Amino acid sequence: MTIEAEVGAPDLNGLDHRARYAAGKALRDAVKREALADFAPAPERDALAIIAATERDRVQSLLPLRRESMAVSPHAFLRGAADVMASDLSTQLAPGVRAQAGGDCHLMNFGAFISPEGQALFDVNDFDETLPNVDVTFDLRRLATSVVIAALGAGETKPAARRIARATMKTYRRTVAALARLSPLEAWNMRVPLADVADSLRNRVLHAAVHRAISKDRDADYADNFPKIEQDENGAWRIKDKPPRLFHIDGEIDMQVDRDALIAAALATLPAQVAALLRRYDLDDIAFKAVGVGSVGTRCVIALLMTPDEEPLFLQVKEAGRSVLERFGVGAWSGAQGERVVTGQRMMQAASDIFLGFMRDPGSGREFYMRHLKTRRLGSLTELMQQHALLDYAKLCGCVLARAHARSTDAAALAGYMGKSAAFDDALASFAMLYARQNAKDYEAFLAQAALGA
Repeated sequence: MTIEAEVGAPDLNGLDHRARYAAGKALRDAVKREALADFAPAPERDALAIIAATERDRVQSLLPLRRESMAVSPHAFLRGAADVMASDLSTQLAPGVRAQAGGDCHLMNFGAFISPEGQALFDVNDFDETLPNVDVTFDLRRLATSVVIAALGAGETKPAARRIARATMKTYRRTVAALARLSPLEAWNMRVPLADVADSLRNRVLHAAVHRAISKDRDADYADNFPKIEQDENGAWRIKDKPPRLFHIDGEIDMQVDRDALIAAALATLPAQVAALLRRYDLDDIAFKAVGVGSVGTRCVIALLMTPDEEPLFLQVKEAGRSVLERFGVGAWSGAQGERVVTGQRMMQAASDIFLGFMRDPGSGREFYMRHLKTRRLGSLTELMQQHALLDYAKLCGCVLARAHARSTDAAALAGYMGKSAAFDDALASFAMLYARQNAKDYEAFLAQAALGA
C-alpha cells in the first residue's frame, strides 16, 4: 500500500504522532508543496458552457435573478461558478491527504450561528457540495482564491491580497499542527465561540455587532433578514411574501409539495427524540425561498410550523443534487444526496443542527435535506467582518476549516505534508493569485454574454 492510500485511512491509527507526521512528510516526494502554486487552464476549457449546463435543471424563471446576483462582482461570480472551479481543480496536482470536503469554501460559506445549546459559534456553515474522501487542497484553493478576490474587491493591492491569502493558509497550517498535538477527543470537541472572536476584535463597529449577536435578546432573533409571518383573513398563520426571493409556490415552480408526506419523510430520518420534539408542532405554511448566489434556481422551501400556543419554528427544506466535486470526478457518493449533505455537516461542523434530516419529495422524486432555519445565522456579521477586518476574518475561516478537516483526516499526517516553513502557504497564495486572474477573465466573459442577452 502506498503512503498516499494510507493517509487518513485506518492503517495510520496504530502509529504514533511522529510516524504519522513522517508519513505525511513523505508525500512531498510525490507532490512537492511548491508545485501547488501552479495553475494553467485546460485548452478546451469553456467556463460559460459549464455554467449553462448547471442551469438546465434549475427553476427557469429564477435564472435571471441568479445571473443578476452573479454579475454583482467578481467574488459573487466566483460564488455562483462553483462548477467551473471544481472542473479546474479536478485536473490539478493533489498530495492525497483526504478529508470530508466542504466543497464550496468561499468566504461567505463561513459564519456565526447559535448552537443547539444556545452558544454562539463561528464555523463552516454551508454543505451543499460536501463530499467525503477529497483532497484537502480542493477546499484550501477555493478559500485562498476567495480571499484574494475579496481583498482585490475591497481595494487592496495585489501584493496585499496575496499576503492576506498567505496569512489565511498559515493560520490553517498552524491550527492543524496544534490539533495534531491534542488527543482525538480534544481535537474533535474544539469550538470557536463567538465571544472569543469578540475579545480579539479592536474595531468598535465589529465589537459591538458581535456582542449584539451573542446577546440573549429574543427580539434580536428576527433581525437578520428573517422570514416574517402574518395572519390571513381566516386567522391562519402564513409566511409573508418578500419577492423576488421569498414567495408562495405557483404554477411556475415544478415542486408541488405534499405537506403531510414531507413531514412524514423528515420524521423518518430524525433521531427518535428529535422526532418527538417536532411532533409538538403543526405545519402551517410553506413558501419558496431563493437562497445565496450559486443556489438560486435550486428548489428550496421554508416551512412554518406552530405550536397550539402560536410559537413558531422555521425549517428549511433544500434540494440536494450531486456535489460539484462528484460531477467532475473528484469523489463519489452512492447514497441519497440529502444524506450526503447531512452526513457532511455532522462530520465537519462543531455543533450541528438537531433538525438535520433528508427526504425525497414523493411528487417530483427530487432529493432534499432539512435543517432548522436559524434565527441568528448572522450573515450580516460575516459581511461586516469582511468589510472592516478582512485579514482577521480570513484567518478565522482558515482556523475553523482546519478544525473541520481534522475531524475526518489524520491531522499529524496533514501537518507532516504542510511542514513548519511557509512553503505551503506561499504555494496556495500563488495559486490563488493565478486563479483570481482567471476568474476575472471568466467574469468579464460572463458580463459580455449578459450584455448580448445570451
